[in-house]
Amino acid sequence: MADRSPEDDNNPRAKRQKTTATDMSPNKNQYLAHLYEDSSFNGFTNGHNVSNNGQTSTSLDDFKRHSTTSKQARYVEDGPLNAFTGNPLSQKYMRILETRRNLPVHAQRDEFLELYQKHQILVFVGETGSGKTTQIPQFVLFDDLPQQQCKMVACTQPRRVAAMSVAQRVAEEMDVNLGEEVGYSIRFEDKTSPKTILNTIILDEAHERTLATDILMGLLKEVVLRRPDLKIVIMSATLDAEKFQRYFNNAPLLAVPGRTHPVEIFYTPEPERDYVEAAIRTVLQIHATEPEGDILLFLTGEEEIEDSCRKISLEIDEMIREADAGPLKVYPLYGTLPPHQQQKIFEPAPPARTIGGRPGRKCIVSTNIAETSLTIDGIVYVVDPGFSKQKVYNPRIRVESLLVSPISKASAQQRAGRAGRTRPGKCFRLYTEEAFKKELIEQTYPEILRSNLSSTVLELKKLGIDDLVHFDLMDPPAPETMMRALEELNYLACLDDEGELTQLGRLAAQFPLDPALAVMLISSPEFYCSNEILSLTALLSVPQIFVRPAAARKRADEMKDLFAHQDGDHLTMLNVYHAFKGPQAQENPKQWCHDHFLSYRALTQADNIRMQLSRIMEREEIEFMSTPFEDKKYYENIRRALVSGFFMQVAKRDGTGKSYITMKENQNVLLHPSTVLTQDSDWVLYNEFVLTSKNYIRNITAVKPEWLLDIAPAYYNIASFPKGEIKTALQRTADKIRRKEASKVRDR
Repeated sequence: MADRSPEDDNNPRAKRQKTTATDMSPNKNQYLAHLYEDSSFNGFTNGHNVSNNGQTSTSLDDFKRHSTTSKQARYVEDGPLNAFTGNPLSQKYMRILETRRNLPVHAQRDEFLELYQKHQILVFVGETGSGKTTQIPQFVLFDDLPQQQCKMVACTQPRRVAAMSVAQRVAEEMDVNLGEEVGYSIRFEDKTSPKTILNTIILDEAHERTLATDILMGLLKEVVLRRPDLKIVIMSATLDAEKFQRYFNNAPLLAVPGRTHPVEIFYTPEPERDYVEAAIRTVLQIHATEPEGDILLFLTGEEEIEDSCRKISLEIDEMIREADAGPLKVYPLYGTLPPHQQQKIFEPAPPARTIGGRPGRKCIVSTNIAETSLTIDGIVYVVDPGFSKQKVYNPRIRVESLLVSPISKASAQQRAGRAGRTRPGKCFRLYTEEAFKKELIEQTYPEILRSNLSSTVLELKKLGIDDLVHFDLMDPPAPETMMRALEELNYLACLDDEGELTQLGRLAAQFPLDPALAVMLISSPEFYCSNEILSLTALLSVPQIFVRPAAARKRADEMKDLFAHQDGDHLTMLNVYHAFKGPQAQENPKQWCHDHFLSYRALTQADNIRMQLSRIMEREEIEFMSTPFEDKKYYENIRRALVSGFFMQVAKRDGTGKSYITMKENQNVLLHPSTVLTQDSDWVLYNEFVLTSKNYIRNITAVKPEWLLDIAPAYYNIASFPKGEIKTALQRTADKIRRKEASKVRDR
């Protein structure tokens, strides 16, 4: 792969966008603008808030940075003018303000400010429901006064859904428009503006220990040594805070109790054979027999959640007809759900159908996103099957998979706590008490210990962190995981043999993509198909585009066959996207997707991602091109481009002809039943490794061994393969190529 690294100045892919001297002026830089007294930036002028109608509101002028009190803040919050926009405060704002001041965190506002003003780093523990997520950023805003220096308060969230909903809520609480003074920025979506002063740096939900959170904590720990003016607040919902304190050089701790009521916990006498079926049954029993109150059911993923929502809705309709049950609205909640649908979970429960009739309730079926990231009022009953989907990575066989795994005791406690937010509640655990005590681990393992780190290593290298071994992480990953990541990036030509970033690596780091996807996209002009690979990259970045409901599987499969390409799933997905963008589908895209059993949401999301990736390609001057459709090499070029990124994810059919063996790792795998690959192919490239009762590979395309030797000679160095079927087959291919070349020479 090293020979494809775009180091040559003549290579159009290696060029950068030209920057003029005006662009480089420091007073135009939002991070340096506060050093220039005459600069006007961010919608503010020299520390005075400029209102939308041109008047100046001076309500924050008397505030002295890092010396404010809660009394001063209350005075400004009471209005009558908005301190940030200069407009009169709305009635809705006043109603919300009253609710906010009843939150437990408000009772300790002065205590928080005292610690915040005296210390650079503060660890804040607030139980779920204390109000920490929405209130602490605003406490900081009134004391740090970032708008007077054209800076920001940034608040990190481990999940997209939380970032969007928290930003929406804080915008409402501040009586400003989302995307202006308050915004959010997530992968492939940026809802901020030059006026943004609160951008949804407080590390919230740090206890979740996501990969990004751990890396960010490591970076911030180094940054604070050089930036004494930078303040950090680490927020956690659990009392495992001593670890955070020790990590951040014994930072002070402030704990705020949540507003919780007692929760009664029930266990099953015997283990459940089918936890989904048991969960649905429990929800129906609660609705039939328990007093008023909403239900929160935890399941593991989108497919399971959507299926359960349908089943619960059907059963409830029957209960209403036959037993005069109260109405029940069922709402799904998971990470890829569109924002407007996520907001439905906050809608009130439906009223009784008749005066004096049985009250209605809502049931939210959610992933573990509802454990701590979101607080939903009205929940009285929690149904906890005890499972969640967790990322698991095995560096020895280079396989990363999402597995349904038992949750930890800490997660179980968080789930139960959701039932006691508004009044005494009940938690139904669909596992035995003995299993809770003996089988569940205390805390979920940090994501950094169970992830492929190639994206992380590339990002750290881009940030100039060269000594990865001594980079101070709270829980350092296994050396083997780190070595595998470095090795992968070297094969992809993102790192050279000394471990330094190559030109291709620097370019790949500009894309918010997995390195293999980024390399495939950057390399695609070499194969004259960058337009098609751009579409495929977007399609591989969204959930499954094919819908296969249990009640109409045969019809869904027939529709999928309309788009099927004999060479595999990637080209089939491309056919779907081209049809989706065609005039017939665009007349009524939603209906067209419904008729063809396709996910309208996934396809529109892919369309949006494609547009954003194309902007990065334009900025980096990566050429857009396509092979003419009539050319017999149209599909072959796309398959070759796929190899340029995913040459490490190839399998060869074994001697029996029934299963495949993966390259180098020698794992026995089967083609996933959903594949459309019809031709007998000895070599296949795959995107996903699915671990169930058997090992499956999914998203498959047929490839040729000569392409592997040509496109990735470093990885397919035959001498590095152990003796066996694969080495023999590769040697045969190499001999065949040599004979062909010799024959060409003779013919000349």
